Parts: sequence; C-alpha cells; structure tokens
Amino acid sequence: MTALEELRAEPQQAEELARAWKNRPGPLGWISVTTHQELGMRYIVTAFIFLLLGGIEALMMRIQLASAENTFLNPARYNQIFTVHGTTMMFLFAVPVMEGMGVYLVPLMIGTRNVAFPRLNAFGYWIYLAGGLLLYAAAFTNTMPDAGWFAYSPLSGPQFSPGKGVDVWAQMITFTEISALCVAVELIVTILRLRAPGMTLNRLPMFCWAMLVQSFMIIFAMPAVMIASTIFLLNDRTIGTHFVNPAEGGDPLLYQHVFWFFGHPEVYIIFIPALGMASSIIEAFSRRPVIGYPALVLSLVANGFIAFGLWVHHMFATGLPQIGEAYFTAASMMIAVTSGVQIFCWLATLWSGRLQPTAGLHFIFGFLFIFVMGGLTGVMLASIPLDLQAHDTFFVVAHFHYVLIGGTLFPLFGAFHYWFPKFTGRMIDQKLGKITFWLLFIGFNCTFFPMHILGLHGMPRRVYTYVPEMGWGPANLLATIGAFIIAAGGICFIANVLKSRRFGTKADPNPWDAGTLEWSTSSPAQAYGFIHLPVVASRYPLWDQEKSKDIVTGLRNDRREVLVTTVLDAEPDHRLVLPGNSIWPFLTAVGFSIGLYYSVFAFSGYWIATALGMIGIIGWFWPRQPLDIRP
Repeated sequence: MTALEELRAEPQQAEELARAWKNRPGPLGWISVTTHQELGMRYIVTAFIFLLLGGIEALMMRIQLASAENTFLNPARYNQIFTVHGTTMMFLFAVPVMEGMGVYLVPLMIGTRNVAFPRLNAFGYWIYLAGGLLLYAAAFTNTMPDAGWFAYSPLSGPQFSPGKGVDVWAQMITFTEISALCVAVELIVTILRLRAPGMTLNRLPMFCWAMLVQSFMIIFAMPAVMIASTIFLLNDRTIGTHFVNPAEGGDPLLYQHVFWFFGHPEVYIIFIPALGMASSIIEAFSRRPVIGYPALVLSLVANGFIAFGLWVHHMFATGLPQIGEAYFTAASMMIAVTSGVQIFCWLATLWSGRLQPTAGLHFIFGFLFIFVMGGLTGVMLASIPLDLQAHDTFFVVAHFHYVLIGGTLFPLFGAFHYWFPKFTGRMIDQKLGKITFWLLFIGFNCTFFPMHILGLHGMPRRVYTYVPEMGWGPANLLATIGAFIIAAGGICFIANVLKSRRFGTKADPNPWDAGTLEWSTSSPAQAYGFIHLPVVASRYPLWDQEKSKDIVTGLRNDRREVLVTTVLDAEPDHRLVLPGNSIWPFLTAVGFSIGLYYSVFAFSGYWIATALGMIGIIGWFWPRQPLDIRP
C-alpha cells in the first residue's frame, strides 16, 4: 500500500487501532490498564494529591512558627509533621510527578504508541501508590515517622526512635524507589529504541533529553538510598545488624555518605526534567528554535555527571578531612557553570524571539528569577567557612526551597498550562493562570526570602518554637502569611483546572503552533497516539512539514504493534508487538506490598512478599504470543 492509499484508508485504520488499544470497561479494566497516557495521568494526579497533603503539612508548621512559644503543635507532633512533609515532597511528589510527565509525553514526542514495557509501567504505578498509602496509613496507626526525611543515625536508631515509625519510613523508600527504577528503565529503552524513523539523537526534543539523563541518574542513585534505608537502617532496627548504630559499633557517617550519594543527585533528578520543560515552553512561546541546542544537551549531561560528585557538601559540618572537603567545594561551584550555560541559552532565545505572554511563559520567567537566586546562595554554601556558620540554620532551608520550588514547581506549573490542551482536549483559562502565577510568585518570595534573614540571625532549622527575645517573630509571621498566599495560588490553580476541564474552549491538535510531534496528535491524545507513525526529517517536524511529510507503512492495526529503530540514527530495525491490558502487574504489586507491609513488623514479611509476588510474576510472564517480529 502506498502512502497515498494509506492516508485514504485513515478512518478505517483509526477504528481498527481504537479497538486494538481499547481499555476494558469496569473496575477490572481500570486496574489492568497499560497505556502510557492513562498511567502517566495517574502518576500526575496521584503526585498532586500528595502535593496537597504536603502543602497542608507545611501550613501546619508555618502556623506553629508564626509566633514565639506557640502551642499549636507539640514537639512530638511537629517532628512527625516535619518528617512526613519532607518525605512526601521528595519521594511521593517531586520525582513521581516528573516521571508521570515523561510517561505521558515522551512516546508522543518521539512518535511511538506506548512505552517499551507497558506492564512494567503499570507495576511501577501500583507500587508507588502502595508506598504512599503506607506512609499515610501510619497517621491512623500511631506509627508516623519522626526522625526527619533524611533519618540520620543514631537519632533514627532503636535507642532514640523506638516504635515502628522509622521502620515505616524506611520501607516506604523501598516502594518509591522500585517505582522510580521501573519508570527509568522503560523511558531509557523507549527513547533509545522506539523513536520515529529519522529522529536521530541530534533531533531529539529537549524534554526527552532531560528525561533520558534523569532516568540514567535514577538507575545509579536510587539503589544507594535503598541500601541506606533498608540494608543499613531497617536491618539495624529489626534484626539487630550493626551497620550505622554507634551504640553497637556502627558508623553513622557511613549512613550519611550513602544517603547523600543519592540525596544530592536527587535534587538534579527532580529539576533536570524541569529544565527540559522550560526549553519546550520557551521554544513554543518565543516562536523560534532554542539557541544553543548542543550546549543545552551537553550541559544536561554534565549536570547528570557532576551531580554525583557533590554529596559531601551536605556533610561539611561533620568533621571530615579538609583536603577532601576542598574537592567537593570545587565541584559544588563547578556545577553552577553548566546551569549558567542553560540560563544564557534560554535568555538568548527569549531575547531574539517573538514572545507570547501566556501563563506558561509567566511561570518560566518566575523560574528564571527564583532559580538564579537559589543558585547564588548555593555557591555561597559551597564555601566551607560560610557553610559551617549557616549549615543548621534557616538559611539552608531558604536555599533548598529556592532551588527545588523555583527550579521544579514553577516550570512544572508552566508545563501544566502548556500541555493542558494535550492532556484534556480543552484550553486552560489564561487569566486565571496568570493570577495563579502571581499568587505563587509573591507568596513564595514572602515565605522563603525572610528565611535567609532568619538564618543569618541564627535561627536554627528543625526546631518547633523559639523565645520572643530572639526577635525572630516578625520574619516568621511574614513567612507564614506568604505560605497562605501560596495556598491561595494552589486553590486558584485547582479551580482553573476544574473549570477549564469542563467548560474550557475545545483545543485544536496544535493550539500553540509548537514544533514537536506531540502536537500532531489529537487533543486529548488517543490511546494509540498516532494513526500513522511519522517519519522525521528535522528537529521541529511541525515547523518543517515539507521535510517531514512521510509516514511509516506496514504496521498492523489490529494489535498493539510498534516500530523499533536503531539507537543512534533511528533507522527501522524490526516490529514489536506490545502486550495488552493485564491484571498481573496489579496483582504482583499487591503481593509484594502485602509482604513488605508485614516486614515492618516481622522479618518473615520478606518471605511472604517473595511468595505472593512470584505468583503475580508467573502470570505476568506466562508465554502467550510472539512479541518480537523480525523482518
């Protein structure tokens, strides 16, 4: 069949594809979904629910600190809220929401119909949800962790943290990191092997580059925190090993080294996808290709490498040898160079483009301002003498949030406003979007800028109260007011999403006139993504449609078939039949979850997890059809 005949047969092909990719109806169908759009949206929605919970916890802490000697929270409850807030934001929101965006968008951006391992994708979501439920179930069983989201030993050991709270925290880490590893594997294989023909690596969209770098970082970083939380901490607490418990001859600094070997790359794991989002939004709303594409790609890759050489700057106050600390000071300053390259490329693109002042672009301007501020204080904290003075103060809290919220949340909100038509098929209200931006921008700076001043005036972090004589009350009150302004911005965003989802103007496939492939599909995208898989001839195929008008022919439409291409040049290699909807990933996740839940209370839970999980895995991998079709 020629390309012209293929186009004439489009309605029939769309009907066949819809049948092949259709999800089953009812509850059984809901838990057996394996399409990337559905699972990506579940990641995003679930992560935002956890963001709301983490935001409520932040407000509770700010209410407690709004005035001196406040009694809104007692010390024990404050420690619990502080721990669950940090854990929620770092493990249950920031990484999963970025992965959810990748799961939804990457297959559409590279011109394929699903991720490489659809069942692994489903399993990753269910195990992530189980970990979040485990943490918040602790609130109803009086086992909330209270040793901080970092769980430093010996404070998190059995001597100072009796009960099961820290055990719940440690096991929750296992759930979320398994999920992250699942998504990382599938995104790496999807990006490297399922790209549309002609989409060579130098034509890969910036967001896909960012997700590729993030995924490789996850594979190398996440095992470290699982070792720290499970092998070291949980085993010390449950079966009496002596890895990090100093009372038994363990080394608490060993825990910090292993934890922060994950913890600092974690910061970049969170905001490297946001850098890709920023590039995509700037390209679309400046109406021009991003300036310095090779430099941006190389800076993302360099960020990924250098991030693994910075972890000791979290430990400058622990008494390590000064010659070793000096190297980490140099690395901490060096990574500002790669971030600076990205900033200059974006500014040059914005300066030379034809800007559209949309809500999404407002969030990018806010991101640039706040992220640069956070980066400057990061360079300050890389200096060992200053870090020794500011390490345990609110100055570090301010820096941390300027980098993470400024570097992650603002691009993320910009991305939601940008890709909302693709998610929902409706246009989001731009006026409400701009109101959301100004509430978040003003509230954020009112909340966290005063913390720099509080830190320089000596207010320690991780304390639940202070005396009036310290003079910290006015700045804390301003920070609390700012937190409520942020909450108002969050409410405005939710209202905008609900209103626009129901009453917004119906969106065209490409309402922004953007250049990447996801905008060539319907809005919202169908389960099969593309009726005809595209052939790519430029970096921006929708801006160069004369070059990219060919399509892939020869794929069957009556089953979930995709084209596998070569790694470097994306030349067609073979066809692959992806598995359809399946309940086995859900049952496997349930089996492992039951056993891992029980292991918090008894070591035999691991054997239960193995037995129940293996039942699901046998059903999962039971051979049913040939999946690899060579030409």
